[in-house]
Amino acid sequence: MTSVSCKVEGMHCTTCAMNISKYLEKKGMENVNVSFATEEVSFTAPAGADSAEVLNGITQLGFRVVMPDDAPVKVAFFNTLTFKFIFCLIFTLPLLLHMWISWPWLHHPWVQFWLTLPVYLTGLWHFGRSAAKSVMNGMANMDVLVTLGATAAFVYSLTGTIMYGSTDYLFYETTAAIITLVFLGNLLEERSVKQTTSAIADLARMQITTARLINTDHGHEHIKEVDNRTLRPGDCVLVNTGDKIPMDGTIYWGSGHTNESMITGESAPVSKQEKDKVIGGTILEDGSIKVYITATGKDTVLSYIIELVKQAQSDKAPMQRLADRISAVFVPLVLSIAIVTFLGWYFIGHTSLATAMMRSVAVLVIACPCAMGLATPAAVMVGLGRAAKNGILIKGGHTLEMFSNIRQIVFDKTGTLTTGKLQLGQYSYNDLTEEAFKSVVYSLEKYSSHPIARSVVTLWKSAGETPLQQVREHKGLGMRAKDKQGNEWQLGSFRMAAGLTADDSHNLYLIRNNQLLGWIDFIDEIRPEAATVIQQLKDAGIEPVLLSGDTERKCRELAATLGISKVYAEHSPEQKLQEIDRLMKIAPTAMVGDGINDAPALSRATIGISLSDATQVAMQSANVVLLNNHLGALPLAMGLGKHTYLTIRQNLFWAFIYNVVAIPVAALGFLNPIVGAGIMGLSDVVLAINSVRLRYKNVYR
Repeated sequence: MTSVSCKVEGMHCTTCAMNISKYLEKKGMENVNVSFATEEVSFTAPAGADSAEVLNGITQLGFRVVMPDDAPVKVAFFNTLTFKFIFCLIFTLPLLLHMWISWPWLHHPWVQFWLTLPVYLTGLWHFGRSAAKSVMNGMANMDVLVTLGATAAFVYSLTGTIMYGSTDYLFYETTAAIITLVFLGNLLEERSVKQTTSAIADLARMQITTARLINTDHGHEHIKEVDNRTLRPGDCVLVNTGDKIPMDGTIYWGSGHTNESMITGESAPVSKQEKDKVIGGTILEDGSIKVYITATGKDTVLSYIIELVKQAQSDKAPMQRLADRISAVFVPLVLSIAIVTFLGWYFIGHTSLATAMMRSVAVLVIACPCAMGLATPAAVMVGLGRAAKNGILIKGGHTLEMFSNIRQIVFDKTGTLTTGKLQLGQYSYNDLTEEAFKSVVYSLEKYSSHPIARSVVTLWKSAGETPLQQVREHKGLGMRAKDKQGNEWQLGSFRMAAGLTADDSHNLYLIRNNQLLGWIDFIDEIRPEAATVIQQLKDAGIEPVLLSGDTERKCRELAATLGISKVYAEHSPEQKLQEIDRLMKIAPTAMVGDGINDAPALSRATIGISLSDATQVAMQSANVVLLNNHLGALPLAMGLGKHTYLTIRQNLFWAFIYNVVAIPVAALGFLNPIVGAGIMGLSDVVLAINSVRLRYKNVYR
C-alpha cells in the first residue's frame, strides 16, 4: 500500500472536495481525506493500484494536482477570483444602471447583450466547466445551479432579442448580476475560510529562516548564511540572541534561554545548556549556542505537529458526515423544486413565461449546498488551529466533537497530578550517625535504577561512600549487600521490613543484620496547577477521578488535597482498563495519563489525553497531547471542544434554516433572482465568520 499526499488547486466550494473524495473512493482508494480549506488531499493506494493514474483522473475532473516536490506555480492574476469579479463588475454595473437611469442606449437589447456576453462567458468558463465535470462524476455541485440559472436568463433574453427585439423579454442584468454576485461571494468565502487555517499557516511560516552554518577548515571555523531548508543532519550551526533556531538539534557549546511558546503555548523562557535538545522554529531569547542538527524537513518536531494538525483538520467529524450525505442529494432536489416551480407558476398560476422562469431561476440561485458542507470543517479547523497555538495537539475533528459529551475525567497519579519529581521528606535513624546513615543509603542506592534511588543518589552524593560487597537488587523489594565486617545491609520497601515494624507509611527502610536502623520518606511533588484544574472541571460539571497503581494511603492523601472524591488505588494496567470500561458505561470518560501502564486505558477511554513528557507509547495511544506538559491546558482543551461543537451546531442550523426558508420564499415568487444570488453568495461567509469567532471567544464558560 502506498500513501499519497498532495495539494489540489481549483476547489472553490466544499462540493468540489466531495467530488474528489467520491472519485477517489470509486477508484478503490482508502483513508481518503480531502480538505477544501487547505486544498490538501491524502489517500492510501492499495497494492497494485496506479496512484499516478488516479492523480491524473483528478486533473481530468478540472483540478490541478501539485505534489510536495513540485515547484510552486504562481497563479496568473487573470485566473484569480479577484480579477474575475472585477472584470464582471465592470460590465454588470452599466446593466444595473438602466433600472434607475433612462438613457435610451442602455435599454437597447443588443447593447445589453454585448455587455452581458463577457460576463456570461467568464461565468461559463469558471462555473460551467466545474458543473460539467461534477455531473460527469455523478455528483452535481453548486455550480450546476449557478450555471443553469444564469444560462436560463441569458438564453431567454437572447431569444427575445432575436425574435422580438423588445425590452419585455430582457433579463440580461439578471444573468450578469447572478454571476458577478456569486464571484463576490466566492471571493469573500475564500478570504474568510483562509482565516480558519491561519494558525497552521503561522506555524508553517516559522519553519523558514536563515541559518549560520559552521564550516571547519584546518581548525578554523567559518560562518556562512544559508537557507535552513538546505541543512542536513550532522551540520553545525551558530545561533545568537534573537535568532530563530533553524532545525531540531542538540547544543554542543554555549547556553541560553529559548522561547518555545509556538510549540508549547508556554510563554516562560526555557533554560538550555550543553547536551540539551532544541526545537527548530523556536527563538533564542538570550545567549549564544552552537547546535548539532539532528533532524530536518519532515522529521522535525514542528513539521510533525503541523502534519498531525493537518490530518486532524481533514478528519471528518460525525456531524460533517451527516451534512455530506444531505449535500449529495441537495442539488438534484433543488433542480426538482425549480422545475416544479416553473411548471406550477406557468400552468397552474397562469403567469407569463418570463415570470415563471424568473421564479425558477430564483430557486436555483438562492440554494446553497456549500453552506452545509462548510459548516463543520470551518469550525473544526479554527478549533484545532487555536488548540495547536496553545500547545494542545488534538488528533482529529471527531475528538473535538467528543469533548462536548465528556462527563468524567480519570487522572493517573504519578507524573500526571504530580510532577514525578521526588522530593526528600522526613527521615529517621538510630545506632548510626547522620553521615553514616546517608553514606550507607547512598552506597546501596547508586546501584539501583529506581526513580527513588536516583533521587537519593543526587541528594546524598556528598556523604561519601561506604565500601560494600555482593550488592544485589531484588525487584519489588530493594537492595541487599555486605560490608567488610560481614554485616548484612538491606534497603527497600515495607515488604522488606514487614517482620520488623508494623508502620508501613514510609518509602525506604534501612536494615542491618535484621535490625531496623531507620527510614526515609519522599514526597511526590503535586503539580502547582493541579488543584485549580480540578476545581475548574468540577465547576464545569465534570467529575474528576483518581486511578493509580500507587498505595491506597498515598492516593487518598492526594485526592483529599486536590478535592477528588472518587479514588481507585493499587490498580494494575489490566485493572485500570477494566475500571475505564466500567466508568464509560456510566458516562463518556476521558483519561489523562503518562506512563506505559496507562497506554491501554488511554486507548480505551472516550478521549485519551497525554502530557508531552509522557512515554512515546502513551503519546501514541492518546487522542490529545498537552505539548507544554502543563495540566492547565486541559480546561482550554475541554472548552474548545465544547465551543467548537456549539459552533458546528450554530453553523448547521444556519445552513439548514437558510435553505429551508430561502428556497420556498423564492419558489413562491417573493424573491428577485439578483437578490437571491447576493444572499447565496454571502451565506457561506456568515458560517466562516461565525467559525473564526472561535479564535477569540472565551471558551471557559
